[in-house]
Amino acid sequence: MGRLLLHDESHAERASFDTAVSRALLQRVGSGELGESLRLHHPGEVLAFSPLDATHSGFADAVAAARGAGFEPVRRLAGGRAAIFHSGTLAVAWCIPDDEPRLRIGARFAQVSDWLARTLRRLGVDARVGEVPGEYCPGAHSVNARGRTKLAGIGQRLVRGATHVGGVVVVSGTGRVREGLVPVYDALGFPWDPETVGSIEDEIGPVSVEAVRDALRQELPGEVVAAAFDDATLSLAASLEPDHRI
Repeated sequence: MGRLLLHDESHAERASFDTAVSRALLQRVGSGELGESLRLHHPGEVLAFSPLDATHSGFADAVAAARGAGFEPVRRLAGGRAAIFHSGTLAVAWCIPDDEPRLRIGARFAQVSDWLARTLRRLGVDARVGEVPGEYCPGAHSVNARGRTKLAGIGQRLVRGATHVGGVVVVSGTGRVREGLVPVYDALGFPWDPETVGSIEDEIGPVSVEAVRDALRQELPGEVVAAAFDDATLSLAASLEPDHRI
């Protein structure tokens, strides 16, 4: 890895715009206007639905259930299943230049999941990479605790010239995740085990989102440069926001 632009700016009050900011970052990295960029930010109360979720006959009921639980529904960047963000989570959006992104899908998943697991182990969590049977938004590169509960999920989106590897790390608020996902997954008819939900706090005791973000920063290789979003990125995000609003 060379020089990495690190962003921590959040637009938690506008969930669809916040999602669009990550997409705008991806497009600008893909076009060569920006170098490799990573967002580590604090999201709002969001339920992010995938394109697959939107095809289900229960999608409208799932959206209503999300709102009823106090979450803003948005259309997510990656595939998979519905994912949840709340005040005790940390959102990750890593945009990596790549002329042939399809050739390195597995390598990107491995890179980011290893980084997350390595950081959590340093914090004292028995963190492992792999799917927990019955987990929400299942994936082979989920990060779990003790092989029992899911702590982080990862997805990808590819565009010409770049890859977006995004995810959510549950720092605290295991009950809040269940509160949002149980009625949503019921509406979507997706079988899962709510007991597979976990958090870093469950494993090591009270810890802040900021402390986890700082630990993740310390595990980044290469040159890391703090950056702010420029007007071009925010303007592009504003034009993309309607695509992510439900």
